[in-house]
Amino acid sequence: MFGKKKQPPIKSLIAQGSCIEGNLVFTDGLRVDGEVRGNIRASEGSASILVISESAIVTGLVQADHVVINGRVVGPIHATELLELQPKAKIEGDVSYKALEMHQGAAITGKLCPIGLQALEEKTMLKLAANNP
Repeated sequence: MFGKKKQPPIKSLIAQGSCIEGNLVFTDGLRVDGEVRGNIRASEGSASILVISESAIVTGLVQADHVVINGRVVGPIHATELLELQPKAKIEGDVSYKALEMHQGAAITGKLCPIGLQALEEKTMLKLAANNP
């Protein structure tokens, strides 16, 4: 998706020193330098990018097409296209992604679940269940 197309612009910022409590829905791009206690989701229907910087802390679900993390996330992450984990990324939660780029120093405490693999496993499990009388 992002290989040939231009990435969406980052139009919103949660600045360092700010703390948001509640769920966020954004379009195009969002950069988080502060703290968010709640879910962050990109609106559906258009390409999205979410950048969680080194100084950021997010406690809640994170969902966007392209997710770049160099801060701390406590909660599940769902990147429908690309997940980039920078050297200072610290993740506590399950991670699902289509493509993953992980730099040395990044840490994940949770399951890694490639999106394409999930669909394949579900089909295999359905076939096995159908074969058992």
